[in-house]
Parts: sequence; structure tokens; C-alpha cells
Amino acid sequence: MASRHASVVLLGTDLSGGPLLQLKRRPSATGRYRRGLVIGLVVLMTFYAVACGNTEPSGSGSAGRPTSTASAAKSATASSPAAGVAQIVSAQQLKGRTWDMTVRSPAVGADVHVRLLLPSRFTSAPDRRWPALYLLHGCCDSYLSWTRSTDIERLSKDLDALVVMPDGGKAGFYSDWRSGPHWETFHLQELPGLLKERYRANDRRVVAGVSMGGLGALGYAARHPGMFTVAASFSGIVNTRLAPEESRAYLGLLQSQGEDPDGLWGDPDTDVDVWRAHNPYDLAEKLAGTRLYVSVGSGRPGPLDQADATFDQTESALRAEHEAFVKRVRELHLDAHIDLYTPGTHNWVYWQRELHKAWPLLTAGLG
Repeated sequence: MASRHASVVLLGTDLSGGPLLQLKRRPSATGRYRRGLVIGLVVLMTFYAVACGNTEPSGSGSAGRPTSTASAAKSATASSPAAGVAQIVSAQQLKGRTWDMTVRSPAVGADVHVRLLLPSRFTSAPDRRWPALYLLHGCCDSYLSWTRSTDIERLSKDLDALVVMPDGGKAGFYSDWRSGPHWETFHLQELPGLLKERYRANDRRVVAGVSMGGLGALGYAARHPGMFTVAASFSGIVNTRLAPEESRAYLGLLQSQGEDPDGLWGDPDTDVDVWRAHNPYDLAEKLAGTRLYVSVGSGRPGPLDQADATFDQTESALRAEHEAFVKRVRELHLDAHIDLYTPGTHNWVYWQRELHKAWPLLTAGLG
């Protein structure tokens, strides 16, 4: 099995201080496919030393009335989850609008971290319910990435919405695994229910993601029509089946993270229907009715990169995926803003820029 998968090489660091991981395809026997497929940005998890808040923000009880902050925090930390029911086991205020919560998830089979940015009027409008902007991280990263590597805290300061940044596993691929964690169930069933109950979320949502998170944003919107009004992908994985070697490289990425490569979607040849069901290119028709923002760079370093930056094989490979995906989107006449920019590498400095460019569309989707 190992001979089918790709090798991993540490390239250096990105502008956020995290290592870049290059995933090289092993050449095929026929030599028809290029060797340079590179997947994934790996960023070391940065854990913050923060002061714990004494209470959780007020939510609403089963009758729809706001609960006291003291009782909410006590129940979040002291109660034992019922079998098969996701529950918040801790919630901490880091500073201002920023909260971290830990959810005991039966779907994932573990405790999962979620970072929240509350609306500035969350406390002063205790009867109001809020739409939610979901931000999904990339491969090998964590729920910390968006507040670590973008200005989302400042950008959303006047936003009347919850900003939800859940963990998705280092290589969870925003899917219910055939044999493993059910991340999709956590993100789209367990977490929304908790946000509705405890943080007064309503049913209006938009979603954006980077790299692996872009696959999540587009895949979630396609498999759950109507759940998200807008889906945005920045340098996302959009065509895992572009070529046989493309699929094998993703299996190699899973193996590099200590995962069973066949546990996710199975074998790309014998389990082709499962791969199609998780591939944005194959799901494009189901994105009708969802407004899209799709962007990717060329791989060539530009003025936002460090002076010693070299050509980025990761972004170049994803650009090839996007060329096929965008062609399909245009054939289907989907409502999509497309930004195939050059130069641009697989780097947070570009995703920060794309977040700002997509912001009017994302906020319009929140209503």
C-alpha cells in the first residue's frame, strides 16, 4: 500500500511562521503525469496563554429564554453528556468577543475545540438570534488559524453575526470517514444545534475555507443544499480526481499525518462513487442556488511573499484543479465570483487578501 502513496518533504516556513509541507507524487509507471503535485500547508499549532472567563455568554434555554451566564458556564463544565449527544464541556472567554469552547462529540469520538467571535451586541441584545459565518482551516492546521493568521477579529467587529471557527482535524477532509471520525456530522449537525441552543444562532449561514477548508466549504454547500447562502474557497482542493496521480497524492497526505489512507473515502478506483461524492468538481451541479467565491494563485511568488520565496508547487497544482473546476462552473452558469490571480503562493498573506475581497459577498449572505 505504501508504494501507492506520495512522499512528504519539509520546505521551510510560511509568513505566519509555520512549516510548509510538500507532498510529491511518485511518478506513475507510464510517466504520463507530472511529478510535482504538492498539497497542503502545515502550520504548527500556536497555543495562547489566556485568562479564563468565569462565565459562558448567555444562550437560550429550551423555552427560548436567555439563561444566566453563571448557570450556563456551570452546566457546560460540570454536566456529563448523555450517550450519543454532543455537549459543551467547557467555555472560556479569552478576551473581548473571543471565546474558546470544547465540545464532546459522539460523531468525532473525541473532544473538539471551536473558537467563536461573538457579535459586539451579543450581551446588549439578549433576545436576538444571530446568523453564522463558518471559517474552515486547512490541512495540518487547527481552529486557531484564522485568528492567528488573519485580521478576522478586527474585520468582524461590527458584524451582526457569530464567527465560528471549528477544528476539523489535521487531515479530516471535512467528511464522515468510512472508518474514522465523522467530521461532517459534527460540523453540520452537532455544532449548529449547540450554537442554536447556547449562543442564539439562527438558521442563516455562510461558509469559507482555505486549502482543505475550501474543499469543506464547497463540499458542505453541495451536499446540503440551502444550508449555506454563500460558500467561499481560497486556494481550495476542488478536484481530487483530476488525474489518478492526483488522488494517490491525497492518500499520501493522509498517510503523512498518521491516518489510514483508505479510511477516508476508500480506494479511488474501486470506491469511485465515494470519491465523487466528496469532490467539488463532481458536485458542481449541486451548488446551484449557492453564491460562490472561488480563488487561487498561480504559484509564482509576488510582492506579498518573502524576498527569498520560490515557485510554489502546491498552488500551481491547485491552479490546475481550478482550471477544470472553473470550466465546469461556467458550463453550469453558477453564480460564482472567480479570481484566478497571478502571482500568488499557497500562503496566508494571499488568503487574508481574498478574505477582504470576498467580505462583501460573505456579509451579504448573512442578511
